[in-house]
Amino acid sequence: MTFSPMFTCFTVISFLFMAAAMAAGNFNQQFDTTWGDGRAKVLQNGQLLTLSLDKTSGSGFKSKNQYLFGKIDMQLKLVPGNSAGTVTAYYLSSLGSAHDEIDFEFLGNLSGDPYILHTNVFTQGKGNREQQFYLWFDPTKDFHTYSVLWNPLSIIFSVDGTPIREFKNMESKGIPYPKSQPMWIYSSLWNADDWATRGGLIKTDWSQAPFTASYRNFNAQACTWTSGSSSCSSSGSSSNSWLSQSLGSTGQGRIKWVQKNYMIYNYCTDTKRFPQGPPPECSVA
Repeated sequence: MTFSPMFTCFTVISFLFMAAAMAAGNFNQQFDTTWGDGRAKVLQNGQLLTLSLDKTSGSGFKSKNQYLFGKIDMQLKLVPGNSAGTVTAYYLSSLGSAHDEIDFEFLGNLSGDPYILHTNVFTQGKGNREQQFYLWFDPTKDFHTYSVLWNPLSIIFSVDGTPIREFKNMESKGIPYPKSQPMWIYSSLWNADDWATRGGLIKTDWSQAPFTASYRNFNAQACTWTSGSSSCSSSGSSSNSWLSQSLGSTGQGRIKWVQKNYMIYNYCTDTKRFPQGPPPECSVA
C-alpha cells in the first residue's frame, strides 16, 4: 500500500492531536468495573485501566455518568500478538430493546495480520449499519486516541483526530437519530471466536492468554444526565461549542481519504445483504 502526501499530513495531525491530549481522567472517579472477577484493574492512581481475558472470563467497565451528547476521547492500546478470536469493544449505549448505541469494536487477528476496526450505529434498537476499517498503524504498539463526537447534527468517529465516519441526523428524511436517550460509556474484552476473525474460522489460542488491553487519558466534554436533567442546560454556550460542531470540507476530505484507502466493508454497498436496495440513509447521506 502506497502512502500519499495526505497520509504524511494526517500523521503529523495525529501526532499533534496526541501531544495535545488533555489531562487524563481518573478511572476510579469516572468508571466502575462491572464484570470479570478482578480481571479489570485500575492502576497508577487511577490513570491506567487494563482489561484481561482468559479461558474462564473476559472483563469490562462502565461509566458512572450517563451522557446525552458529548465529545468522548479514550486512548487504547490493544491486545498484542496473536489476538485472533478476541474483541475489544468501546461504545456508548442506552438500555432496553429500543436502545441507541454508538460502537467501536476492535476485532483481533493472527500475529502480523491487521486488526479490523468495526463501527456501528443503533437507533431505537436497530443497528445493521456496519462499516469496517484497517488502521494505518499498529494499534498494539502504543496508545492511540479513539473519539466519538455526538451532537444533534451528527455522530463522527475519529482516530487520532482523523475522522473516519459520519452518521448525520436525517430525521427530516424519516431516519431515526439518537437524540433523546442518555447513554453510558462501556468497554469490554471478550472471546468471540465464533465470528470475530475470518468469520469464526480462526479460533482463540488460549496458550497466549491472558490477553490484555489498556486504557488511559479518558476525556469527556459532554452533557451529563442526572435525574432527567442535562448539565448543558445551564452551561454557557462557549464551553459547549462541540454541540454545534460539524465537518467542514477538510474533514470531509479526510473521511474520503480514509474510506478510499482503509475501508474494507460498508453496509451501504452490500447488495447481497440488501438486494432490495440499501437502507435509506445510504442514498441521502
